[in-house]
Amino acid sequence: MAKPMTKTQLVAALADEMGSDKKSAAGALDAIVNIITREVSAGGAVTLPGVGKIYCRERPERMVRNPATGEQIKKEADKVVKMTIAKALKDSVNG
Repeated sequence: MAKPMTKTQLVAALADEMGSDKKSAAGALDAIVNIITREVSAGGAVTLPGVGKIYCRERPERMVRNPATGEQIKKEADKVVKMTIAKALKDSVNG
């Protein structure tokens, strides 16, 4: 499996794709990340066309097991960020 692309590599690739400098590409990437974070934190969802949908889901209170002791403990309700991958991306990967 290939190594994941780092932020520096992503900014460089974005700048090359946009025909722009790395500073403006980094600003664009940071702006997108901030918008996604703000929207999902508020309970909304963000769809990235061709990539997928990022959303927040609430999990109910439940019983979990401590793997070290085997003891059952109650875990409070919490929220988890999920992502559904777009069909176009799945198809291009499985191509």
